Amino acid sequence: MNALFLQSVRNAAGRCHPDCDRASNMQEDYDASQHAALVAVNLISSARVILNLDAEFTEYSAQYLVDNAGKEDEQGEMDLQSSQATPENCMKYLMEHVMNKMEDRQGEIDQQRRELTVKDCFECAFKKGLPRRELWGHLGCMFKAPPFACQLPRVPMKGEVIEVEKLDDALKLLMKQPVGARLHLFSPEIDRVGEGIYNGPSANGTRYVGLRDVIMVAVDTIEGERVVTVKIVYKKKTSFVKVCARGMLLQLNCEGSEVKEPTGLLVGFSVPRLSIN
Repeated sequence: MNALFLQSVRNAAGRCHPDCDRASNMQEDYDASQHAALVAVNLISSARVILNLDAEFTEYSAQYLVDNAGKEDEQGEMDLQSSQATPENCMKYLMEHVMNKMEDRQGEIDQQRRELTVKDCFECAFKKGLPRRELWGHLGCMFKAPPFACQLPRVPMKGEVIEVEKLDDALKLLMKQPVGARLHLFSPEIDRVGEGIYNGPSANGTRYVGLRDVIMVAVDTIEGERVVTVKIVYKKKTSFVKVCARGMLLQLNCEGSEVKEPTGLLVGFSVPRLSIN
């Protein structure tokens, strides 16, 4: 039965309940926990390729981290009977979760969730391993994973989280692998940057969007200025943005700003240092 369950998961990769798809499509952007999970799995995938742990870039499940990071081990994984993919357990799961009204399910998620960080996601991956992306729900899935999902294969991940505070130290890490960071976002500047350089707030009318998890992938010098290229998912679209490395923010009075002291546009740097043993 477990083999059939695994095959059915592979066959259904990328598909979900229509109500879940509609609810996901109505969201303008991913939430903070989903962004953190996306960055974490991308950094882990990149590190594994660099270390030849994977022969090619392999996508791991960000939703698995959203579902499991920052939580204690659930009893469902310890209960041998409920963790088996039997017809009875499958029907029980469908009755208790999938057939609930979508608005009820969303309410449960909002009550249970705390905002995750990239560090939370790294630590979960190192503790529990990661399933490949196609073996878990899509990012933003509203449905709680069943207890028997613990039968799905997970790739072991061993390592530690490396964090630095200064951009110069982060650029040293970038010489070996992509680096996670957080970027202060302002609108309309981030919406209009295109192929230009993002310098943060520029004029009156600027709105502070917040801190967004990004991946630093390169550093260059353009017209004498050091510029960091970051990979960002913004409004569910992935793009590469050039960020001025010397850009500094002082205390701001623009709408929504939480910047209370001088800081760079890029902050909060981290990488997964994987073990090859």
